[in-house]
Amino acid sequence: MKQSNREKLEAQGWKVGGAQEFLGLSEQEVAYIEVKIALSNQLRERRRESGLTQEQLAEMTGSSQSRVAKMEAGDPSVSIDLLMKALIALGASRNELAQTIGTETLAAA
Repeated sequence: MKQSNREKLEAQGWKVGGAQEFLGLSEQEVAYIEVKIALSNQLRERRRESGLTQEQLAEMTGSSQSRVAKMEAGDPSVSIDLLMKALIALGASRNELAQTIGTETLAAA
């Protein structure tokens, strides 16, 4: 947000802040969420690049299409473990997984 917009809002009595402050999240919780989002985004990108549908990926992972949709959306009910397994099923290497959750993701934490 531009500083000028922030100042205007604050002058009108609005409190401006980020999700971490608003939700009272710890640094660890923010890092966890960012890793999960990075993995979800990578899963969606890799699936699309592979030319697979959500149904096809679901078949590969022994899951359902609706579960794959939740995985790609970063749904709270989806574990990081399941995201990793799906990425591995799509051919992601350990190095690629490490890059996905690497320092760029955690730098914003």
